[in-house]
Amino acid sequence: MTDTFEMTELVRGLRFNCASDNSLLKAMELAGKRCIPVGCRGGGCGLCKVHVISGEFSCGPMSKKHVDEASRRCGRVLACRVYPRSDLSFEYRPAPELAGTNNNSNEVM
Repeated sequence: MTDTFEMTELVRGLRFNCASDNSLLKAMELAGKRCIPVGCRGGGCGLCKVHVISGEFSCGPMSKKHVDEASRRCGRVLACRVYPRSDLSFEYRPAPELAGTNNNSNEVM
């Protein structure tokens, strides 16, 4: 049986549901929301880095270049590799080096 949990993006106040077998990023896309940029979807590019403020989750493999062990323990993870185990509250804030990019495929609206 797949559980479904509520995801809350705290910066914009967006909410959507996520099944426990979907990643946070996949659930956002399925819900038609745009609060996290989409990149490789495989844990390698780092575009979808979020900060989980509350809730329980498990993680798939992520590039250590973008998420080291200390960051992971603090809830700074890649949305494409996060699977909820409870309702989650998270924040997405662009990394300073990405804030000025003009690549529309990765733009968050």
